[in-house]
Amino acid sequence: GCRRLHPYIPVRIQAVIRFTIPFPFPFQHPDLAGLFLSLRLLGLKCVCWVLMVFCLSTLLLLPFHPSFPIHTLNPSHSHNALLLLPIKAGVGLSFQCDPGEATKLLYDLLYTEPIKIVLMPGCSSVSTLVAEAARMWNLIVLSYGSSSPALSNRQRFPTFFRTHPSATLHNPTRVQLFKKWKWTRIATIQQTTEVFTSTLDDLEQRVKEAGIEISVRQSFLTDPAVAVKNLKRQDARIIVGLFYETEARKVFCEVFKEKLYGKKYVWFLIGWYADNWFKIKDPAINCTVENMTEAVEGHVTTEIVMLNPETVRGVSNMTSQEFLGSLMSRLGGKNPEETGGFQEAPLAYDAVWALALALNKTVAPLKARGRRLEDFNYNNHDITAEIYRALNTSSFEGVSGQVVFDAQGSRMAMTLIEQLQGGSYKKIGYYDSSQKNLSWFGNDVWIGKSLPPADRTVVIEEYRLLSQKLFAAVSVFAGLGILLGIVCLTFNIYNGNVRYIQNSQPYLNNMTAVGCMMALAAVFPLGIDRHHVDRPQFPVVCQFRLWLLGLGFSVAYGSMFTKIWWVHTLFTKKDEKKERKKVEDIIQPLEPWKLYATVGVLLAIDFLSLMIWQIVDPLHITVEKFTKEAPKEDLDVLIQPLLEHCSSEKMNTWLGVVYGYKGLLLLLGIFLAYETKSVSTEKINDHRAVGMAIYNVAVLCLITAPVTMILSSQQDASFAFASLAIVFSAYITLVVLFVPKMRRLITRGEWQSEQQDTLKTGSSTNNNDEEKSRQLERENRELQKIIQEVKQQQQTSLRLPHNRRRRVTTPAQDLHIQQVHLQDRLRPATQLLKQLVCITKQFLNKRSETVSGKLNCMLVVLIGVLT
Repeated sequence: GCRRLHPYIPVRIQAVIRFTIPFPFPFQHPDLAGLFLSLRLLGLKCVCWVLMVFCLSTLLLLPFHPSFPIHTLNPSHSHNALLLLPIKAGVGLSFQCDPGEATKLLYDLLYTEPIKIVLMPGCSSVSTLVAEAARMWNLIVLSYGSSSPALSNRQRFPTFFRTHPSATLHNPTRVQLFKKWKWTRIATIQQTTEVFTSTLDDLEQRVKEAGIEISVRQSFLTDPAVAVKNLKRQDARIIVGLFYETEARKVFCEVFKEKLYGKKYVWFLIGWYADNWFKIKDPAINCTVENMTEAVEGHVTTEIVMLNPETVRGVSNMTSQEFLGSLMSRLGGKNPEETGGFQEAPLAYDAVWALALALNKTVAPLKARGRRLEDFNYNNHDITAEIYRALNTSSFEGVSGQVVFDAQGSRMAMTLIEQLQGGSYKKIGYYDSSQKNLSWFGNDVWIGKSLPPADRTVVIEEYRLLSQKLFAAVSVFAGLGILLGIVCLTFNIYNGNVRYIQNSQPYLNNMTAVGCMMALAAVFPLGIDRHHVDRPQFPVVCQFRLWLLGLGFSVAYGSMFTKIWWVHTLFTKKDEKKERKKVEDIIQPLEPWKLYATVGVLLAIDFLSLMIWQIVDPLHITVEKFTKEAPKEDLDVLIQPLLEHCSSEKMNTWLGVVYGYKGLLLLLGIFLAYETKSVSTEKINDHRAVGMAIYNVAVLCLITAPVTMILSSQQDASFAFASLAIVFSAYITLVVLFVPKMRRLITRGEWQSEQQDTLKTGSSTNNNDEEKSRQLERENRELQKIIQEVKQQQQTSLRLPHNRRRRVTTPAQDLHIQQVHLQDRLRPATQLLKQLVCITKQFLNKRSETVSGKLNCMLVVLIGVLT
């Protein structure tokens, strides 16, 4: 039979291979008995195959080309002909898988005798058109070369089958490899065609179910340059590429230019490219073969197993290797890689077997209903349904492996996994998606390392922690400061009955010491970070830090501010009231409750503001991210520095309120200290020391607050500024307020001497002799004024009696009158002397500390008496 077809085969078709197949079982249809199959394999210049069966007696595969007609073996048979039309793309032809040509050919076949029962297209674009139209004529469509996932849509293609698995069959294998190599982040780049878009949609669904993220999804129509640049910019590492072979060369030329290859990257490609696809010279790219070879090294391919790897004799009584040997011998030494359709040959061979077995299976059911295959016409749905059921239940061992169709009519098959190693593909494993079984050879190789690369630049979060040496050093100083505060507080309480201590308002000084200790204690939570406590406990540390420092400042500074405020209030009025105030200071005591009430008001304001802050906008942990840092020793790792802060939603607003209020208090304290620097008072005898402490605290706080805000991103510098400001402020305050008192009591032996008068207390805090001298001179002038006034009053009183008693008297009477007059004159002087002595005592206790000062006072008194 087949020899009669030779005159119809063009001379330019180089390879003709015929297989006479001894069937191991009888066919039920008499015309199928002794089936003779002639298989025509495509050469480079062939485009299509046409398989025709006439009267079901001979099954032939004929070459088809538009330049010559289709010849029929027996023209007299105008009925019951089976035509299968697989259209396969050739090389260098202008109508590669042309849907337009397929439409024309389909129309000619359907409206030309004999009636056709099965159509057999090849590539996906033609299969889509043919399979969608075939249902209108009740035709079964069986394809050997279509891989588009869109063809798995049973609603759209109800009568379609294929021995070529769907392209989505690669996806379970890819997902399995992602899991094996522990990748959870991939990127994709695809050519904008339906087959690749459908495949990628399926892959996206599968990786989502597997917990894998597609971080970048790029597509291109003809030029992949922009898409490749985007992959580079978005740090894609594991990249799945879906495109045809020609576009693959364009992609990897751009990959070479962008350096998107090497030990940090893994590419997944389709496995049905020719083995030397990257070495083929392509005028569409400007990369050399060496460039392409370098760029593609190490990529992984997944390919449907089209030739059974096992030595099993199938339904054709041949093993896959015997089939391949016969096929190679028929090629006549031609390179299989340059022969179009070579890889799909086993699929086409098994497609013919699937069709023959399905037709044989329909004979008995049709015969039971009194029908035959020969009765088929385009309106006969029953015969089509029988063929459909027969194909849908097909299961046999072919040269391509086990032939089984799924519910969508797609072939179930194993997947071959290969890797390009040293310029050639090496098999590294198989995956059976139906059994979910991965057979791994363990020969995968990775550039520059023994392990697969990371699926991304591994970002290691590294928290910036406070230097423990700095924290320890500052903590030691803070601890010593607290110990100093305890000593000062104990001293002040123990010597509370000493007049000198009593006149310094010891309870306010005790508050100052307690406030300093609270502020020093705040240094410890100020330096606590995640190195010391867990994250859930950190907000408590934040609140504790805020309250301890805030209340400590209020108690310490508030008590000092209260002293200076009342000194200013009582002793720095207008000039005409100074004398009255000084006399009141001598006569009337300062009421302590007013001082304590002032401190209480300041403390209440702070407490209320902190309470509102905590309730309305509590502090919590915020994490500041810095620029990623790349370590030199590892290319796949970036360090993400992080820093934890105590913050709130409206942190700047709250800080503005607190800093504004505290800043005004500090500035006002500086002003009051300056205004009262020359005031002398016994009731608050250390107000000058308080003023000095206020100067230091205010300057340190006003400088430190903005600096720490600027340095908030530098944990060591920020902590150092804040903590040292607290430590220095507390030390200065304690030393200035308490050390002079300790020194005085120790050197003068005034311990627990309640009866001793405190001498010259106002000058105890100021050792400047010039200042003392000026004060004494002013006081001497005031005493002289008082004496002058008394003298004038005395003269007036002497003149009045003299005028009243101007009359003639005896000498005895004159003597008596003179004695009376002398007594009258001495009486005011005596009273004046008593007043001067009293005033002198007060001034001696009040101002005169040196011997020269005492002599001055005594001299003034003496002058007054003599006068």
